Amino acid sequence: MDAPGARQPWLGKLVGVIAGFLLLRAEPVLGALVGLLLGHAVDAGWFRGPRREDPYRVLGLSADADDAQVELARRRLLAKFHPDRAADAHAREDAERQTRVINTAYDRIRALRQSDRPR
Repeated sequence: MDAPGARQPWLGKLVGVIAGFLLLRAEPVLGALVGLLLGHAVDAGWFRGPRREDPYRVLGLSADADDAQVELARRRLLAKFHPDRAADAHAREDAERQTRVINTAYDRIRALRQSDRPR
């Protein structure tokens, strides 16, 4: 049994074929083919935006971690990937990129937790 709200992998293709057939009645085969192509693109996720990485996973935590654990994980990872510890320019760029990812994940967790708190 599929999860609630999960779409069938063929649904976009079917809707695309029907819509293409109906919209291009003068050339129904061409409409069906265009609809099938667009339906496949929808089913494959071509039109979805970029997926964000789970901020808890970036910090190596579970979603039930408290604020102190989040802060500790952030500090530990920032110390590990600090750009000043890099051996060469390439390693420094990697460390800077990783530091940005860690800080972004931390900021997202803080924003999520602030939006969950009652006012």
